[in-house]
Amino acid sequence: MDLLVTVDFSAASSEVLSCAKRLALGLQEKLWVLHVAEPDPDFVGYEPGPQTVRDAVAKRFHEEHRALQELAEELRSAGVDAVALLVQGPTIQTILSEADKLGVDLIVVGSHGKGAVKRLLVGSTSEGVWHGANVHELIVPTEGGDRVATMNDVGLVEGPLGISERS
Repeated sequence: MDLLVTVDFSAASSEVLSCAKRLALGLQEKLWVLHVAEPDPDFVGYEPGPQTVRDAVAKRFHEEHRALQELAEELRSAGVDAVALLVQGPTIQTILSEADKLGVDLIVVGSHGKGAVKRLLVGSTSEGVWHGANVHELIVPTEGGDRVATMNDVGLVEGPLGISERS
């Protein structure tokens, strides 16, 4: 059973990684650590911009790659078989695509606990992955978000009052 954990380098990432680390150690399974970098705009007429813009984008990718490799190395030092992946693309579609390519059995994502209005306007990565995943998913609540852990396909939702069937 391979696991895929997604990180966005926010404060919530440490909680999500901690949960994924415990799972990977307990199950003695490989942990893929995925960060999805922002895609280039795909509208007509987009030009990459002057060299300074291209240099800034390259620097950001390099920093994200370095930070991701450091996370994977920390996990390996703790005994986890961890592999870091930096992939550019639309976040939800990229997570789902990588999960399929890697053949993982569980996707671990964080929930930032956005309010209903913000979720309506900008969406929720964890919600999008939950609805699109073909494998089990564990949603780790962070930053005071809803205390819900979900196992996709199992049909159970664990919340403050215990476990119930997903509607």
